[in-house]
Formats: sequence, structure tokens, C-alpha cells
Amino acid sequence: MPYTIAIISSVLVYVWFLESVLPRDFVVVPAAIVVGLTIHYDVRHHEWGLSWPAFASGLWRALVATSIMAAIVLGAGVALGTLHDRRDFLGSLAPLVVWGAAQHWVLQTVVLREAQRATSRRRGTVFAAVLFGAIHLPNPFLAPVTAVAALVWCRIYDRYPNIIPLALSHGLGTLAVRYAFDDAITGRLRIGASYLRLDL
Repeated sequence: MPYTIAIISSVLVYVWFLESVLPRDFVVVPAAIVVGLTIHYDVRHHEWGLSWPAFASGLWRALVATSIMAAIVLGAGVALGTLHDRRDFLGSLAPLVVWGAAQHWVLQTVVLREAQRATSRRRGTVFAAVLFGAIHLPNPFLAPVTAVAALVWCRIYDRYPNIIPLALSHGLGTLAVRYAFDDAITGRLRIGASYLRLDL
């Protein structure tokens, strides 16, 4: 899994060691590395995550799964008394969908496929989801939540390889979390060293 190792290493080095000591604009360097590796892998394997015959089937499955997950998350927010209003739903959703598309392009077309080639179709799905969750450590909320969500997303993509439904699901799921919980629970969705520096 050389591409996956290189991608994860780039992300981890940045979020654990470089983000706090370098200017914010430096994020373009690890981002360029990840994008370059993903493009190189996708060119070699002829998979870009945009199979249009898979779009409709993937979309309704992603929306059903997202509705269930969002209901659980919002219900938990009600039970904990942390459910709150946020303004500009659509304005918040748009960048989250774009960010979700970028993450799923890398996760599905490289990490999932390399994991499946190294193990098996089913085990690779679980392995990719665990890796995705692990990247979100040490956030004790975000790591398990993203691992479970990634398992659902990877299973959908494995059958219906289009990242657009997953990007929409990712955006809606993130908004559900932001509506349902406060920063003390979510850790402001921070990962790596920036999570450890939070003063909540």
C-alpha cells in the first residue's frame, strides 16, 4: 500500500508537527502531495470516483444512510441537551460538500482500493475505514464517528463508485454533528496536535 502510506504520512506529519510551527499557507504543500499521489494512482488504475451509471443508486443509498445517521446524531444532541441552531445552512453545506468530495476522492479511489488489493474486498473496506478514523486521532469523538461513517461510505462506494453522493452525505453528516453537539463534545472537529492545544 505505498500510496496510502505516503498519503497518510504526509497528513500526519503536517497535523502533528508542522501545522503549529509553519504559516497557515503551508498547508498547500501537503495538500499538493496528497493530490499528486492520488492523481498518479488514479491514472495508473483508471478510476476517478465518478462512475455516472453508479450515481443514482449510490445517491439514494447514501441519503438513506445519512438520514439514519443524522437522526441518531440529532437525537443524541436532544438527549444531551446540546442541540442548537446554526445560521446559513446552505452556505455552510456547500464548502463541506467540496471538502467531503476531496476526502472521498482520496479515501475511495486510493486508500480503499489499495486496502482491498492488499487484503480482500471485505477486509479492505474495514481496513480503509479504520485508517480514516485513525487519521482523526486523538479526538475521542471524531475518530470513532469517522471510522463508522467511513465504513458505510466505503461499502456504498465499493458497489456504486461515485464520490458525489458520499460528498453530499459527508457534508450533511458534518452539519448534523455541528447542530447536535457543542465544542466540548466535538473538540471543534480538530485533529492531531491542534486538538491537544484546545482550551475548551
